[in-house]
Amino acid sequence: MQGGEEDLYLGDVFTEPPRPPTPPPTFATCTRNAFPDLKIRLVGSHPLWAHHLWNAALAFASYIDSNPKIARDRYVLELGAGGGLPGLVAAQNGAKKVVLTDYPEAVLIDNLEFNARQNLSPDEKDHVETQGYMWGHPVDSIMRALPKDASTGFHLIILSDLIFNHSQHDALLKSCDMCLASRSANDDTSIAPCVLVFYSHHRPHLADRDLGFFRKAQGAGWVCEEIVTRKYPPMFPEDPGEEEVRATVHGWKMTRGDTGDFPH
Repeated sequence: MQGGEEDLYLGDVFTEPPRPPTPPPTFATCTRNAFPDLKIRLVGSHPLWAHHLWNAALAFASYIDSNPKIARDRYVLELGAGGGLPGLVAAQNGAKKVVLTDYPEAVLIDNLEFNARQNLSPDEKDHVETQGYMWGHPVDSIMRALPKDASTGFHLIILSDLIFNHSQHDALLKSCDMCLASRSANDDTSIAPCVLVFYSHHRPHLADRDLGFFRKAQGAGWVCEEIVTRKYPPMFPEDPGEEEVRATVHGWKMTRGDTGDFPH
């Protein structure tokens, strides 16, 4: 080596700035009428937005509490669960089985498990399972979580504030199609198996792309119907776009075939 080269340290050339520490978890409270409040732990920060308790989840919780028969004695799946609030409320309203799923990353799944332990009674917790799952992928593991007497799939699939992710519409629809139960002539309930989709238009200028989810669903044979409209304080008041649009939660029901009676 020529003079001075022995002093060269590549770490001085290819430096990387120190990464800031991950923020600690936060807690958000869901206030309810018929049940004790739920205290939901949220991861400190996450690129998949799991560190917020979205208005759609609050609206979902209120809707299930007001219409408990959509969960009672039924099999419930939540995709992209985040803090898991709607699925936990389904469990407290007597769901026979609840499977909470989110992106297969330990921090997300551990947080779901924590919220189930902290908010459910031991009996309710026995009916809840958490899993990592990527939308559009095979659902064998999810289906194995169902009791052996579950013939065809889940009676209720929960999508809470997911359709803003436009690139994942096809994958979400594929997962719903693979997991939703077929309606049986032997069903003892008047409610057809369904997917409930609650969301807000967080970016009003992209509202039509959000709604593209339902156009794709209709094109694939789903029956889509808006069943809930509810106003909340906007999640991010400083964001651009009409505040009333950003503050509104919409809830849609998606079914296949005979829809039966459904609470509005």
